[in-house]
Amino acid sequence: MSSIIERIRNIGIAAHIDAGKTTVSERILYFTGKSYKIGEVHDGTAVMDYLPEEQERGITITSAATTCPWRDHQINLIDTPGHVDFTIEVERSLRVLDGAVAVFCAVGGVEAQSETVWRQAERYHVPRLCFINKMDRLGADFETVVGEIRDRLSANPVPIQIPIGQGVDFVGQIDLIERKAYYYREAEVATELAVEEIPAELRPAAEKARHDMIEAIASLDEALMAKYVHEEPISVEEIKAALRRCVIAKGVQPVLCGSALRHMGIQPLLDAVVDYLPSPLDMPPIMGQTGVEGEEPISRRPDPDEPFSGLVFKIIADQHGDLYFLRVYSGTLKIGSRVLNATRQKKENVSRVLEMHARQRIQREQATVGDIVALIGPKISLTGDTLCDTRHPIILEKMVFPRPVISMSIEPANAAEKDRMAEALATLRREDPTFKSSMDNETGQLLISGMGELHLEVLRNKLVRDMGVNVRVGTPRVAYRETITVAAEAEGRFIRQTGGHGQYGVVYLRVEPMAVPDSSGDAIVFESEIKQGAIPREYIPSVEQGVMDAATSGPLAGYPVTGVRVTLLDGKYHPVDSSDLAFQQAGSLGFREAISKARPIFLEPIMRLEVVMPESYMGAVAGDLNSRRAEITHMEHRGNYCKVEARAPLASMFGYSTVLRSLTQGRGTSSMEPLTYGYVPPEVAAKLA
Repeated sequence: MSSIIERIRNIGIAAHIDAGKTTVSERILYFTGKSYKIGEVHDGTAVMDYLPEEQERGITITSAATTCPWRDHQINLIDTPGHVDFTIEVERSLRVLDGAVAVFCAVGGVEAQSETVWRQAERYHVPRLCFINKMDRLGADFETVVGEIRDRLSANPVPIQIPIGQGVDFVGQIDLIERKAYYYREAEVATELAVEEIPAELRPAAEKARHDMIEAIASLDEALMAKYVHEEPISVEEIKAALRRCVIAKGVQPVLCGSALRHMGIQPLLDAVVDYLPSPLDMPPIMGQTGVEGEEPISRRPDPDEPFSGLVFKIIADQHGDLYFLRVYSGTLKIGSRVLNATRQKKENVSRVLEMHARQRIQREQATVGDIVALIGPKISLTGDTLCDTRHPIILEKMVFPRPVISMSIEPANAAEKDRMAEALATLRREDPTFKSSMDNETGQLLISGMGELHLEVLRNKLVRDMGVNVRVGTPRVAYRETITVAAEAEGRFIRQTGGHGQYGVVYLRVEPMAVPDSSGDAIVFESEIKQGAIPREYIPSVEQGVMDAATSGPLAGYPVTGVRVTLLDGKYHPVDSSDLAFQQAGSLGFREAISKARPIFLEPIMRLEVVMPESYMGAVAGDLNSRRAEITHMEHRGNYCKVEARAPLASMFGYSTVLRSLTQGRGTSSMEPLTYGYVPPEVAAKLA
C-alpha cells in the first residue's frame, strides 16, 4: 500500500488571472491521456471550466478537481481561479494539497494575485514548482521573471531549464540536469517532444546555468555539497535526489518554462511534478486537537493503518445530494461508514465515495491516505470541518476566511419566491464561506455580501439561472466598519424588578482602539480584569456575548464595530436576581455607552490595485486614480508597458475596469484585492452618517 501512496501527487495550479493556469491544466489532461481532445479557454470548451459562467467569461470561478496518470504515478490535480474575488477557492485548495505549480506570464511576470497565491502557499507550507508560461509572446523575458520571483516573493527560484529563444523565436528548452535540448514537432492535434543534443552555440550559456543550478542546490544539501566542494563527478540521479529533498524542505523552487497554448513544455513539467513534488508519505504527520480543553495536540501519520481522518475543504450543492470534497490524511474510508464530524461533535453517514474529473464522477469503494474524493451522505458538515474515526476523535486546523468587503440588497420578485430565495441563499452560504447574507436593521433590507463586484454578479446569476429564483438586486454597496479613536469607560446597568425573581447585572467596561485589522483579523478582543469575585466567573462569558452582539451595530450608522479592545474592569451582582441574561444585557448596554464616548469614526475597505498599461496612457490613468483618492505606491517600466501599484478605497473603484478600458483604448488591465481598512475622510464620512 505504501508503494501506491508513494506514487500519488496532490497538486494545484495557481497564479494571477490570465497567466494560463487552465490552459496548462487542459494540456496536462491531454498529454496524460485523461481527455482525447484539447479544450480551449477562449473557445469555452475547457474541461476544467465547466460552469456556464466560466465558459462565457473565459475565467475560472470554482476550483475543479481531476485525477490523471503519468509515468505510473497518480496526479490529483486542482485547477484554481486567478481572479481575486474567488481567492477562497485557492485558499481551500492549497490547504489540502501537498504541492503546487505556480504559473507566471513571461511578459507580465509577478503580478498582484501571484503574490497573494504565493503567500497562501507559504501559510500552508506547500512546496512549489514555477512554470513561466507564454514564452512565445512578444516581450517575454525569462531572466526578468526569475528575478522578480526572487525579489518580490522572497523566494529561491532555481532554473532547471532555460529557453531556446524568446518571444517569436521561442522553439524549446534546454534541460540543465539531463544536458538535453527539447524541441517540439507539430503533430496532428498536439506537439511531439523531440530530445536532441544542445546546439554548440548554446553550450557555454547552458553549462554556466547548470553550474549555477548545482551550486544553488548544493548550498542547501549536505550530500551534494560534499561532492561539489571536492569537485567529484555528480550524476543526474544525485542532482535529482538532492533537488527533490530541497523542494520538499521548501528550500528552493525549480523553474521551468514553455508555452501551454502551443503545447510546449507540458511533458517536462509533468516529469518535474513526479520527480520533485512530494507524495503524501513525504509530508509530516498532520497535527490536531482532541477537542478536550487542556489536552496536548495529537498527530496522525499518513498511514492507511492509522485511524481515519480527513478535512472537508469544499461543498457543491447538487440536486442528487450535496458533494463534500474531502482530503484523506490518515486511515481508510469505506462506503457505508459512519464517521464523526469532530468539529461539530455530530456523526455523519458516508453513502458514496466518488473520484471527480471536473463534472464527471467515478464510483469508488473506498478512499485512503492522500486521496482527494467527493462524498455523498453527510448532512451538517461545512467547509473546514474534520471527519474522523468515531473512536479516535481529532480536530484538524481550521481554515481562516476573509470577511466580505462589498454588499448589495436583494429581494424576491414576489411573495411566492420568498421561501425559495431563503433556501437558495442557505445553499450558497454552505458552498461559499466568503458569502454572507444578513438583514439591515435600519432599512429592513436583506443584504448579500461578497469579495467584489464580480463575486456578487456570479452569485446573483447562480440564484437566477442555476437555481431558478426570481430576485431583484440593488446596486453594490461598500461594507463600511466603525471603530474608535480614544479610550473610554462606561457602566452597563441592567436592573429590572417585576415582582418575584428579577434581573440584576452591573458591569464597568473600558474600550481602547487597536490597530485597524485586515480583512480576516480579530474585530473585537475581550479581556477580563475581574478580581476577588466582583462578578462570578460563570457570568463573564455572558458579558462577552453581550459585547459581541452590540458590536454588530455601531453608533454612527449601524455598521459593524471593529478594531476595539474591551476590558471588563468591575461589576456587581445579586445572589438571587443575577442571571446570564442580565449580564448579557449589561455588557451590551455598557459597550454601546463606552464606544459612543470614544469618538467613533468610519472605516472603509482599502484595496491593493495593480494597473498595467502602455506608457503613453500613464498620465491619463494616474490623473484618474488621483481623482478616486488612490495613492500610487510603486511604478515600474517593462518595455513599452508600465505597471502601477496603488492603494485605493473600494468606494471609489466601482466600474473601474470599464473606465480603464476607455482610457487606454482597451489595452490596460487591472486587478484588485482587499488590503486593509482605512479611516474615511471627514467630507466622505459626512455623507455616510
